[in-house]
Amino acid sequence: MTPEQRYLFDIKGYLHIPKVLSDSELAAARAAIDRYMATPDDELPEGFSRSEDGKYYANGFAFDKALEALTMHLGLWSIVKELTHDQPAFTRGTLLVDSHLHEPFHLHCAREDYGWQSTRFDTREGRIFCDDFVIFPYFDDVFPGDGGLLVVPGSHKAEFERPPSLFNGGVITEHEDLPAGVVNVTPQVGDAVIMTEMLVHGTLQWKPEDRLRRTLVLRYRPQFKGQTAVPDVLQSRLSPQTKELMANAHYTHVKEIVKENVVRLT
Repeated sequence: MTPEQRYLFDIKGYLHIPKVLSDSELAAARAAIDRYMATPDDELPEGFSRSEDGKYYANGFAFDKALEALTMHLGLWSIVKELTHDQPAFTRGTLLVDSHLHEPFHLHCAREDYGWQSTRFDTREGRIFCDDFVIFPYFDDVFPGDGGLLVVPGSHKAEFERPPSLFNGGVITEHEDLPAGVVNVTPQVGDAVIMTEMLVHGTLQWKPEDRLRRTLVLRYRPQFKGQTAVPDVLQSRLSPQTKELMANAHYTHVKEIVKENVVRLT
C-alpha cells in the first residue's frame, strides 16, 4: 500500500481507488458478465446460478478468466498482501447485479452480525492487518443521486455499539437526505472499492431504470482462517495460481504467489 492509501484506509475503513482496470480489462470483464447474465438457468455450467430476484450470480469470479484474474489484479495485489500480512486467502467471489427493482440493504457490519470477536483490524510494523475484507471492482458508473454503496467512515474503530435509533435504525430510504456521518460512495466504471467488514455499510436504493450497478464481491481472509467457500466442482476451471490463493495454509507457510509482485494466470 502507498502511504496515502494506508492512511486513508486506517482512518476511514475503506478505499476508493480510481481507474484500477484498463480499457481492455474492463471490456473483457464486461463481456464475460454479459454472457453470464444472458445464459439461461438450465444452460449454466455446474457451480453457477442466479438468485431468484436476479441480484446475485454465484461464483461470478470463476465464469471467465477475465474475471478470475481480478482476484490478483496488479492494482490490488499489494494491498491484498499487506492486509493479510502476506498470508492471503481468497474465500469467494459473487457477481452482484443491482437494479431499481431490488431492495436495498440495511446498515450492518461483521461485528454487529457475528459479534465483536469475529473480525480484527490492527497495525503492526508500519502496516495494516485486517482479517476480513472485500474488494468491489465496478463495471458500471455510479453518479451522485444514483444510490448504491453506503458507508459510515471510521466506524470500523468504534469502541461502542451503534445505538439502534441511530441512522433511522440502519434503514436509509431514497426519500430522505443521508444522515450526518453516512456517505454514499460513487465509483466510476473501472474503479475499485476495498472495505473492511468491520466498517458499517449498506446500500441505498438503486434509482436508474436504464442502468445497472454491477460489481464483483471478492472476499479475502488470512490463509489460516479456513473459510474458503468456493465449491469443488469449480476446481477444474481455475488456474493454479487461483487455487493456491484459495488454499488454507499454516501461519508460517509462504505461498509462492506471495513472492510475486505480478501474478499471471496460467
